[in-house]
This record gives sequence, C-alpha cells and structure tokens, in this order.
Amino acid sequence: MGTLIAVMRRDFTLAIRAGGGFGLPLVFFVSVIAVAPFAIGPDLVLLSRIGPALLWIAALLSTLIGLDRLFGQDAEDGSLDLLLTTPSPLALIVLAKAAAHWIATGLPLAVAAPLLGLMLNLPPETLGTVALTLLVGTPTLTLLGAVGAALTVGLKRGGLLLPVLVLPLTVPVLIFGVGATAGIAGGGGFGPSFTLLLAVMLGSLVLGPLAAAAALKASQA
Repeated sequence: MGTLIAVMRRDFTLAIRAGGGFGLPLVFFVSVIAVAPFAIGPDLVLLSRIGPALLWIAALLSTLIGLDRLFGQDAEDGSLDLLLTTPSPLALIVLAKAAAHWIATGLPLAVAAPLLGLMLNLPPETLGTVALTLLVGTPTLTLLGAVGAALTVGLKRGGLLLPVLVLPLTVPVLIFGVGATAGIAGGGGFGPSFTLLLAVMLGSLVLGPLAAAAALKASQA
C-alpha cells in the first residue's frame, strides 16, 4: 500500500511541478467553452440545448492532454522497469497513476463545469448535474486513456496515435453523460443515463488497470 501511495504522490507532484500537467487541461477547457458562444452566435436557446455536449466534449479533449506522459516519462527515465519489478501488482500501480492524473486533470474540470455552464445559458437545475456527471465520467476517460497510453508507450510519436485509440472507446461515456444532463434540462429524469454512466465507470475501474498492465508487460517483453 505504501508503494501505491508513493507512486500517486510522485505522479501528482510531477504533474504540478513539470508544467502543463495541472493547469493546461483546465486552461484548455475554459478556452473552448469561452470561445463556443462566439462561434455559435447569440441564440441562447441553442446554447442551452447543446451546452452539456459542449462541456463534455471539451472535458474529453482536456483529459487527453498529458496522457501520453502517463507512462512515457517513466519509460524514458527507467522508472517503468522498476515499477514492473515491484512486489505490488502492476494493475494497482496503474490505478494509482491514473488516480493521480485524474486528481490533477479531471477533478478541476468537474469543479469548474458549473461556472462555465452559466456561460452556456444552462438552467440552474442542470449545473449540479453537469458537475456530478463529470465527476463520475472523467475517471472513466482517464482509465480508458491509461489503456491507450500503455499501448503506445513503446512507439515513436505514440502521442499522435493515442487519441485515435481512445476516442472511439469514449463514445458511451459521452452518450450517457450528456443524456443524464439533457434529461434534467428537458424536464425528464437523469436516473437511467446516470446509472449506465456509473456502470461504465465501475467496469473501467476493474478492467482498465488490468488491460493497461497487460499492455505494459507486452511492451517491455
């Protein structure tokens, strides 16, 4: 357990100190949402209708920032070889690294989402729902990204291939996340979509680290 906490603390510290790992995704998220009303126009009804989708797409793209460094930096400095030889299960180490990435990237996006939702003319009753769905959905995006990062860790320019691998896997997350928020905005409930979003998150929490660990072992074989 001490090894996992040390890995999480190390990755979170590097994300803050290295530059770009902590602030850049949030800045990108805010920039996309701030520019969207100028591109769409002054139609407040349209903004309110597509606002949840814009927030989720911006969150997805922001989460992808820095994922190529999740294991790439460890492979470059030799830390990955040490992690592969530790007594702790590799899947748990992957989970610890993904948790550190989510705290530095996904959590600030979920916190900032209600404020940015005001810029998109979202109804007040949906602002909390947006934050809740992102709070549940962004860990899934990080775990799926960890699988893609593990598959591309041994490839040159793997960062260019990473979005191509990860984006198709995130479609269910986007559908359920936007569906839960749109259900509230349309006067319906968000229960079914949110339940499915939670189920996808729990599934990725179990399968994501295992798949990423297997990919890392195969890349170092």
